[in-house]
Amino acid sequence: MYEFERILIVDDNEDVLFALKLLLKKYAKEVLMEMNPKRIPFLMNQHPYDVILLDMNFSRDTTSGKEGFEWLAAILERQPQAAVVMITAYGSIETAVLALKAGATDFVLKPWDNKKIVETLRAAKAQKQAQGQNKAAAPKRNESLSDDFEPENDTTTSESGQTKDPLSYLIGESEAMKQVTTILKKVATTDANILILGENGTGKEVIAQAIHALSSRKKSPFVSVDMGAITETLFESELFGHKKGAFTDAKEDRIGRFEAAHKGTLFLDEIGNLSLPLQTKLLTALQKREIIRVGTNKAISVDIRLVCATNMPLYEMVRQNEFRQDLLYRINTIEIKLPPLRERGRDVLLLAQHFIKIYTKKYQMPLKKLGSEAQKKLLNYHFPGNVRELQHAIERAIIMSEEDTLQAGDFLFLVEQEEANDLDIQDYNLENVEKLVIQKAISKHGGNISHAAKALGLTRAALYRRLEKYGL
Repeated sequence: MYEFERILIVDDNEDVLFALKLLLKKYAKEVLMEMNPKRIPFLMNQHPYDVILLDMNFSRDTTSGKEGFEWLAAILERQPQAAVVMITAYGSIETAVLALKAGATDFVLKPWDNKKIVETLRAAKAQKQAQGQNKAAAPKRNESLSDDFEPENDTTTSESGQTKDPLSYLIGESEAMKQVTTILKKVATTDANILILGENGTGKEVIAQAIHALSSRKKSPFVSVDMGAITETLFESELFGHKKGAFTDAKEDRIGRFEAAHKGTLFLDEIGNLSLPLQTKLLTALQKREIIRVGTNKAISVDIRLVCATNMPLYEMVRQNEFRQDLLYRINTIEIKLPPLRERGRDVLLLAQHFIKIYTKKYQMPLKKLGSEAQKKLLNYHFPGNVRELQHAIERAIIMSEEDTLQAGDFLFLVEQEEANDLDIQDYNLENVEKLVIQKAISKHGGNISHAAKALGLTRAALYRRLEKYGL
């Protein structure tokens, strides 16, 4: 089931349009692209849009964003509750902040991170829906488990109508996962602060949502914040909110993520990415359980359950004076360490079967089997991208395979052995060589398109075009 009915992307860069559509088409029923902003009024008359992605600069010789502001104003005049996410470059952060003050819901930076841009669009849609219902004007995550690992359902309710056990979303029988489950059962019903540690793709947000679903706060909001995606300029406004008139064009009061999570759970992901000044501001709010909206002096009490996560070595960062020791003490009453997939043994096969079931249902295909050779290769692969890498590999294999049984060759990350120092080129056809190099680069970087593109000396958009060309 698609998360978005319709998304509109307006940008005069064809590469940007192509890359965004390729990324978003699996989340949206329809993704419309438009290079000419003058067609915006016509397009808005044709359809409603869950989110509109709008370029900040249409003129190549300027970074002022003037034309982007004009079209933003035109959109909001026509549809005041439109969720508009501006697209800008790193050098235009100040302009992007002005866009938020002018009414944009959020912004994304070029080059973007795929996961973060999807989360931004989800939050923008949720925020506008909440405003339309006269609720808190802040992004609010629902209580469902993250679709990184459970895209099949939007709630924790089974098809029979019975509420599912949140622990059923934790797939695995390894000793490492049994220990995680044991700790979860002990701590979830308390209000203790929890720190989740683990590599990228191990499922930290899934654990956070399971903690929330098992707690006495499960009927209250679960609010997720990617701390690595919040700039220093927007930190206080995003977390603590702002008052109408706090800055130019601040047209309405806006609560922050702390207030949105009142009586519920606040999940601070990638907390290790915060700078020391922002760590200080966060520590003050956590110690007092009070926040002060930007533009006011009034302290507002908040009642939250705090769960944090990071893939960074916080204890080493404390020794290097890169992370405050008192903040670490504050957030880690209980620690949960998630094992990488390579240390979970045959859990990889259980997860593979789980994702096969999900994606054959999603794409309305007969249930596929996992061949014996494919099983061996999955068990022997080191999975630098962990469960998320496995999930994406299964989804691609389901889409591309025409057989009832998935074979080893259906998993592209398996074409590269880590010990290999050469490309093992046996066919000198240039297109075949390029395809092989792309496959190896993607495998080496655990499916991370940004890193693979950098290694290949390509832009992400250029790599996306080649992936489409070769059906990868």
